[in-house]
Amino acid sequence: MTGSKAAAKAGRPKKTAEKFNVLEFLRKLGPGLITGASDDDPSGIATYSQVGAQFGYGMLWTMLFSYPLMAAMQEISARIGRITGAGIAGNIRKHYPKAALYAVVSLLLIANTFNLGADVGAMGAAAKLLLPGPEWAYILLFGIVSLGLQIMVPYTRYVKYLKWLTLVLFAYVATALVVGEPSRGAIRATFLPSVTFEGAYLTALIAVLGTTISPYLFFWQASQEVEDVTVSRAEKPLKKAPEQAPAQLDRIRVDTYFGMAFSNIVAFFIILTTAATLHAHGISDIQTADQAARALEPLAGRFAFLLFALGIIGTGLLAVPVLAGSAAYGVSEAFHWRASLQKKPGQARKFYGIIGGATVVGLVLNFVHLNPIKALFWSAVINGVVAVPLMAFMMIMTHNSEVMGKFTLPVYLRVGGWLATGVMALAAVGMMLTINR
Repeated sequence: MTGSKAAAKAGRPKKTAEKFNVLEFLRKLGPGLITGASDDDPSGIATYSQVGAQFGYGMLWTMLFSYPLMAAMQEISARIGRITGAGIAGNIRKHYPKAALYAVVSLLLIANTFNLGADVGAMGAAAKLLLPGPEWAYILLFGIVSLGLQIMVPYTRYVKYLKWLTLVLFAYVATALVVGEPSRGAIRATFLPSVTFEGAYLTALIAVLGTTISPYLFFWQASQEVEDVTVSRAEKPLKKAPEQAPAQLDRIRVDTYFGMAFSNIVAFFIILTTAATLHAHGISDIQTADQAARALEPLAGRFAFLLFALGIIGTGLLAVPVLAGSAAYGVSEAFHWRASLQKKPGQARKFYGIIGGATVVGLVLNFVHLNPIKALFWSAVINGVVAVPLMAFMMIMTHNSEVMGKFTLPVYLRVGGWLATGVMALAAVGMMLTINR
């Protein structure tokens, strides 16, 4: 009896330590997790469903390939925000030509508005699959709810809501498990890619890269790091408080690499599910996320259909505020307006005006008979145009001591950042070559 008590006591410290480590890990998750999860928005789901239906397992390898590139650029974005205390646009405004800044921010606003409209439309279409009532009513409801939360809920509470909402992405992992994957063919295609140079394959590859590495993600994560500094009296930009650097840079690294891994794992399972069901049964023409959900039901069952459709709504609720917010941060920083979700609307009128304007225009696009596929197409084109010069600006910024002070990038980020920029440049060229085909 005594021995068993002693054993129990001996085991307690270990359990406490394990619990502490888990809690510490969860505390480190924030901007990176939310940014990564928001990348799997309804538009992204449509893209991944398209490539899974059209090429089967043939593009699973892209999730492994894009992960280090995406993670490197997002870590660089986060570092810029935390080190300087200013977002991407704010730093470009301080150190580089205004013409370049206004061009980048204008295109970001246009692309995000198109993307936001397509996402809200996809949410409405998914709700129509699950509930009675007109689709337009759900579109309005989701737009109003998203806008209302951004305006009425302070940043410190709002990010907690977004953080918990990331759990909805597990719906796509669950869907794949219901389908019963992965198979040997899927595993082989993941690690031993079979690349073709046909026009359709290259176009799909460019679409996947453009979906995973998007300008709005850079703006959002950098600005969230700035918000975290603003709302906490104990935190300061690392240029002013270098003693905070070890802990903060470690947190950014953990948060970002976990968040981007989460994003790409979910995208992997969406491709896997649609490949194992739609492609396997000869269904290759998928254009929207709700179309993928409808096609999935007779092949994978009602439960898989429900998970997929609910995932579209949940990811939309996560992504719409990120799209509107990143545009507002970019425009506000470009014109040196007050930009903060922690401020009340009366304290940052222009910032919230951009959020409201982008959301309203995105909603209106769904009622003027704009084809959501065309909206996504032009959003992808604009993002492709913006991404390369923006990424180049970011990499140049990180080499500038006036911007970053003594905080130079480690070698792995310099290599990863420039490699990602080069890959996206090739993708942009490829997009331009295939755009009229």
